[in-house]
Amino acid sequence: MSWNDPNASAEAQKYINPVPSRELILSTITEQGELTHQQLAKVFNITDPDQFDALGNRLKAMVRDGQVNRDGRPYRFRTVTQHDVVRGTVSAHPKGFGFVLLADMPDLFLHEKQMRWVFNGDIVDAIGTSTDNRGRMEGRIVDVTERHQNHFIGTLAQDEDGYCVELGSPNNHQPITVTEDNVQTLGAKIGSPVKVDVIDWPNQHEFATGKITELLNDDNDRELIIETTLLNYDIPSEFSEAALKQANDYREPSGKDLKGRTDLRELPLVTIDGADARDFDDAVFAEKRSGGNYRVLVAIADVSHYVTPNSPLDLDAFERGTSVYFPHRVIPMLPEVLSNGLCSLNPNVDRLCMVADIKISRAGKVTGYDFYPAVMNSQARLTYDQVNDYLANPKDSSIPKSLTENKEVKKSVDTLHQLYELLLKKREERHAMEFETVETYIEFNEKGGIAAILPRTRGDAHKLIEECMLLANTSAANFALKNELPVLYRNHDKPDGEKSMRIHEYAKNFGLSFPEESPTQADYQRIIEATKDRPDAISIHSMLLRSMMQANYSPDNIGHFGLAYDEYSHFTSPIRRYPDLMLHRAIKAKVTNSPQPVMEFSLEGAGTQTSDTERRAEKASRYVESWLKCHYMKDHVGEEFEGVVTTVTSFGLFVTLTDLYIDGLVHISNVGNDFFVYDEQQQQLVGKDKGTLFGLGDSVKVKVAGVNMDLLQIDFDLKEKLQASKMNQSKANPAKKSPAKKTSSRNNKGASKKS
Repeated sequence: MSWNDPNASAEAQKYINPVPSRELILSTITEQGELTHQQLAKVFNITDPDQFDALGNRLKAMVRDGQVNRDGRPYRFRTVTQHDVVRGTVSAHPKGFGFVLLADMPDLFLHEKQMRWVFNGDIVDAIGTSTDNRGRMEGRIVDVTERHQNHFIGTLAQDEDGYCVELGSPNNHQPITVTEDNVQTLGAKIGSPVKVDVIDWPNQHEFATGKITELLNDDNDRELIIETTLLNYDIPSEFSEAALKQANDYREPSGKDLKGRTDLRELPLVTIDGADARDFDDAVFAEKRSGGNYRVLVAIADVSHYVTPNSPLDLDAFERGTSVYFPHRVIPMLPEVLSNGLCSLNPNVDRLCMVADIKISRAGKVTGYDFYPAVMNSQARLTYDQVNDYLANPKDSSIPKSLTENKEVKKSVDTLHQLYELLLKKREERHAMEFETVETYIEFNEKGGIAAILPRTRGDAHKLIEECMLLANTSAANFALKNELPVLYRNHDKPDGEKSMRIHEYAKNFGLSFPEESPTQADYQRIIEATKDRPDAISIHSMLLRSMMQANYSPDNIGHFGLAYDEYSHFTSPIRRYPDLMLHRAIKAKVTNSPQPVMEFSLEGAGTQTSDTERRAEKASRYVESWLKCHYMKDHVGEEFEGVVTTVTSFGLFVTLTDLYIDGLVHISNVGNDFFVYDEQQQQLVGKDKGTLFGLGDSVKVKVAGVNMDLLQIDFDLKEKLQASKMNQSKANPAKKSPAKKTSSRNNKGASKKS
């Protein structure tokens, strides 16, 4: 050994033919700068081939462990500096690995070993180490800078090492150990759900330790998974004491509250909502004007009167950003004393409101508008179904008398419907998109399990209210832009080039043209109209919908592509959306000649916060619904159902069950006895040998093969193809599809499952 190594004796004890220690390699690189493997061997005077290879293996291990970085070819090794460290959010996968999600560079892949000391959602500092054989940059966690949550819900378990709480996906890789005393003191039983707080966080060698704080009722699966999801997604579900006190201190509107407001209590404003709605934040009225013109009033609950800027209520509302809707339960943005009480436009009580008073020509064009604070008294609480029944048969005896026996209400509803038919033509003229998709709701039994999954129907009543809300939202955006108000706009950008190209190729199935880039609303609407009456319309439109960008909130208006508006905002739901509340405050300040509120956050920060909380709410709602559906299907393993192919991938077919509206995967290995070619452009699997073809819209019969609750994945076996979609007819020579990807159902190797 010809190098001076302070760790030489330790190295000699470990290895017969030792090489320089990691410490010596690090100090050498620090002193001399970047060095290659060959240069380091020369520095240490290593000529023996075995020692040279051993030095290379040590350098690889040091890269893997994040002690050095390597760049270029041949690799030049250098010490890791603070510039190499990136900060991101851990995303855990149910299979044990994970990623560090980064904003401005590719995510880092985390092996199971790295995941040992983090939970999903933790904020970490990490460095990229090396690229794996799938081209992913592997990462090493340097430090956990912020824990996503301290409270968890899991199931008490026991093994030879003692007690632990096993967590569900995505933290199923992290059991939390608890003491026997803790278990016995609370009387917790094995297999029971419990809430646990972390005392000591995990490291590379030990799991986390915690303390059970609460035993949970496992009689209701729905409530248990919602509570778990609230913790996992860090969704606040308890209001601060100060916020509750502020809300509870308010009383019914008094004469002082009505000062400076327009009195609309004699106007026949009504609310039209779902039968199960508990908060009514919008009321409508319409009347005919001279020359065939219209006047529409959209009255929205004046939440800004109660949720004052920077108050405890405001701070809680901003943190939540939005109400979160789960099946059979809502986590409101505001305490229920407001959302279901003072800020709900309940019938026959005085309520404070902000009004969009809109004038519309007989051609359907907005010719003017006014915004003002008012007081109203709703003359009827109507449901969509009741109004739909009235529009179908005004003499239907089941329709409430608050509609049929109030001439002014009846006249307003009739006018609203006439106006809706006019606005519908304007919607078609501007090519606003109307996709044929199915929205479902879940009915539950007494134990919280699924009793039925049913489609929601949208009649004219839904649509006329939607058009009224669009009128108010666009008028508010126009007013805010004209007056340069400090508000957030609801933006929806046009699809990017990659997604446009995908639809361009796909549209050829229908003999339709679609631009390769920069599509317009008319391009989309042409496909929607051409396919809306097909039996596979839902599958086709779902793919079109997936090509769209995600909407967001921003202080800079770019318009709304999907609705075909040059300017758009959210004004109509301040009870459940914070951007609407911000807009109300700004408009009210302007029309009452008051100073604009000074907030403790920037507009850009509010845009990010409200967009993020909206995404969080959507993800949490989808997770709970997926969990409930998977849990429901566990009782139907082995049963057969009819369904429709809704997504085609290289690893199989996703099928939506016709009667249950539940999705599952037919893996490529279970599609059929053929060698399948995946045609990404046409969204088809084509059998190379037998010409068997599967694509979007095909009707099939499947058997439920299994349910994975960790992955929330339902696996189907394909039993038979019932009917091919028109665009999925057999092809004479599928093997000649040059751009396709080949995937064999005979051999499972290389056919990756969805992850």
